[in-house]
Amino acid sequence: MEKKPLVERKYLFTFILVTTLFALWGFANDITNPMVAAFQTVMELSAAKASLVQFAFYGGYATMAIPAALFIRRHSYKSGIILGLALYAVGAFLFIPAAQFQQFSFFCLSLYILTFGLAFLETTANPFILSLGTKENSTRRLNMAQSFNPVGSLLGMSVASFVVLPQLLSDRRDALGNIVFPTLPEAEKAAIRVHDLSVIRNPYVMIGLVVVAVLVVMALTKVPATEASSDRPASTRRSLSNLWKNKVYREGALAQMFYVAAQIMTWTFIIQYADNLGINKARAQTYNIIAMGLFLCGRFIATALMKYVDSRKLLAVFAVGASLCAAGAILIVGMPGLYCLMGISAFMSLMFPTIYGIALENVDRQDASLGAAFLVEAIVGGAIMPPLQGAIIDLGTVWGHPAVNVSFILPLVCFLVVLAYALRARKAVSLQ
Repeated sequence: MEKKPLVERKYLFTFILVTTLFALWGFANDITNPMVAAFQTVMELSAAKASLVQFAFYGGYATMAIPAALFIRRHSYKSGIILGLALYAVGAFLFIPAAQFQQFSFFCLSLYILTFGLAFLETTANPFILSLGTKENSTRRLNMAQSFNPVGSLLGMSVASFVVLPQLLSDRRDALGNIVFPTLPEAEKAAIRVHDLSVIRNPYVMIGLVVVAVLVVMALTKVPATEASSDRPASTRRSLSNLWKNKVYREGALAQMFYVAAQIMTWTFIIQYADNLGINKARAQTYNIIAMGLFLCGRFIATALMKYVDSRKLLAVFAVGASLCAAGAILIVGMPGLYCLMGISAFMSLMFPTIYGIALENVDRQDASLGAAFLVEAIVGGAIMPPLQGAIIDLGTVWGHPAVNVSFILPLVCFLVVLAYALRARKAVSLQ
């Protein structure tokens, strides 16, 4: 039995408040994924160009993660959270002029700034949760907090599926299931574009208002000190040296980059996968919601299992399951292939927080903020890989097989990298 609870009473309110942040960035992540397909139609873009939405979104993480860590090292976790929420709100409100000017690049810029805020929140919240208790159960504690991330994700997907996508006039289809928007006169297209971009804008403005409310609550809340917050950070150069010498951490950052790439590709292109089967965007998004439900259930189950099973072993098992499902999505054409694609989410459920926790497990507290930043920086995988997958999808067919199926070779490779990391991390522990 554990000597101490997962979260001590003195940290409980802080744990709950910080955990709400996980839901907030989950909402932003997963209302944005379906927008790739929406922008592709209404702005008449290729799949590769539309996926620049993800490049901008995850590029913001890559740009701001290290500056966020340096800010936190100089100030505090609370200051980092407040600045992150402010940037999140600014990016969300920029959707108002973006919709007015009807420029795809303006939408991308808005998302880029919004994710400056998410980079601050993730760089702060993850190590903060790890510090709210004992080191022995820190990975379980992070998995518990991260379990509320898919709650926000489900809400974001639901808003996209039941509020945004059904209202898009550009997604209307004829009796044969073909989208009619490209065949319309330019004047009618322009009117539809004004309508659809306002529909896309509204949920971002609403979440911006929610973020402002959370910012006010956070600003008025007294955050208790932890052992980690009382430590004086090591010099940046020394921290970088320590992190580079830590093989489990170094390889963990690489595994995290591949995992995030796999997650974003799986959830972004499930709509195109379903579209290839003649399913419209709104209905296709319901499959994404089911996948997220599997993800949420999987995360709670994994958190419970970690009380009895080593986290490295569990990560390896889940990586094998994700790889098999990805292979099914590649090889099987039709609804069974789509079911395999949905099944990937159940096995992805524990990966992000578990890789994160394993990588930071033996990192000194003085180096934790910078270590956390590189693990958030690894989210850049979500910026790099989706355009590559989009380019494959644009080919139409590859060797006589639907290109959208073939494109899931990229997530498969990513899951194999995660599997290799789990096995190597487990071996490293056995050698200690």
